Amino acid sequence: MRISTNSAFLNGVAAMQRLQTALDHTQRQVSSGRRILAPSDDPIATSRALELRETIGRLDQFDRNANIATHRLSQEESALGTVNNVLQRVRELALQANNATQNNESRKLIAIEMRQQLDQLVQIANQKDGNNNHLFAGNLEGVTPVTRMGSAFAYNGDQGQRFIQVGEGRQVADGDSGAAVFFNIRNGNGAFSTAAAAANTGTGVLASGSVVDPTAWDQDQYTVRFIDQANYEVLDSSAAIVTTGTFQPGDTLAFRGIEFSLDGQPEAADEFVVSPSRYQDVFETVDRIATALEVGTNSPASQAALNNSVNAGLQDIDQAIGNVLDIRIQVGSRLAAIENQVDSNGALKLTFQQTLSGIEDLDYAEALSRLSLEVTTLEAAQKSFVRTQSLSLFNYF
Repeated sequence: MRISTNSAFLNGVAAMQRLQTALDHTQRQVSSGRRILAPSDDPIATSRALELRETIGRLDQFDRNANIATHRLSQEESALGTVNNVLQRVRELALQANNATQNNESRKLIAIEMRQQLDQLVQIANQKDGNNNHLFAGNLEGVTPVTRMGSAFAYNGDQGQRFIQVGEGRQVADGDSGAAVFFNIRNGNGAFSTAAAAANTGTGVLASGSVVDPTAWDQDQYTVRFIDQANYEVLDSSAAIVTTGTFQPGDTLAFRGIEFSLDGQPEAADEFVVSPSRYQDVFETVDRIATALEVGTNSPASQAALNNSVNAGLQDIDQAIGNVLDIRIQVGSRLAAIENQVDSNGALKLTFQQTLSGIEDLDYAEALSRLSLEVTTLEAAQKSFVRTQSLSLFNYF
């Protein structure tokens, strides 16, 4: 077979171009540190690398979400801590005012400070986060959660919670609604509340009570009516007599699975009402105590009325403090869950990055060895090409 001079020339040039292309590819691999420079280099590895990059990108977004949730929950936890301090101070003031050594003037001064604490509670409830969104408005972050009209307080948000995804299949609430924190609080002891009738003329003062038999407590409303100073009857909501009994100051009254003590001396026709606990906002609780202190006393009966109002308020404050504590525990649990999830995300991210590195990163030892071989091969090819092209039969004539 005869090979023309032109074909030999073209074949030599093509071979050197292939070698130069391979050398250029290797040089770009070495300079970039990447094994795959284009999808065509390794389509299967490129597809796997894209999947890993997407996964790492999701983990990065989860970490950003976790950071947002952590800041918001930390701010809520701080706000709840302040609410607890305010309620503890209100409780101290109520106990101080309930002391028999206080007079009307000193109680009014205590009421002034109590109303200042009430204003602070409203301010905390309307607090905003770093993005200018209300902390305790639920999903309606743009509205003012708590507004006041006289002695009535209204909640304008909703009871929703915003959930933020911090991991694959893991979502965490980044806050609590104002309804849960400030409004949905059971009054009394959480099961029932007691109250003295406004028309009472005796000195009967209610103390805290409890449910001793949950199966017997039927959630009805009962009225304890004194027939005289030593005898009483208990009526249900239909005015039917449930039980009767005799009384001495300090006795414990028990019926329908509940009990509570009564100090002082009630008079004939005095009444004490037992009702199932209802939801009451903490603002109303503080306002009622302050109002009772502002009214003052001018008789043993009015002193008993004041003591009953303050005692009821103290029970309601204790319920509010317990509710805030429960929510703070939940917030702390969420913060701990986020921290654990961030650690888990970091471990997963490191694993995926190592896998991605194994797919994309260059083995420098192999690449440099190949580069040296390719340079040597190209140089040899170039010298051979020159020697070959210089050959001619005319040299022998």
